[in-house]
Amino acid sequence: MPNKKPFALRIDEQMMKAVEKWASDEFRSTNGQLEWIIHEALKKAGRLP
Repeated sequence: MPNKKPFALRIDEQMMKAVEKWASDEFRSTNGQLEWIIHEALKKAGRLP
C-alpha cells in the first residue's frame, strides 16, 4: 500500500455536501471518494506515471 501524506483541504460547504452524498451512494468514505475523484482526473489527464 502506498504511503499517504496528510493534506488539509478547504472546500466550499455545498461542494463538500455533494461529495459526501456521492461517497455515501458509492459506499466509500468521503476521503476515499476524494482520492478516487483525484485519481480519475489524473488518469484522464495522462498525469499518472
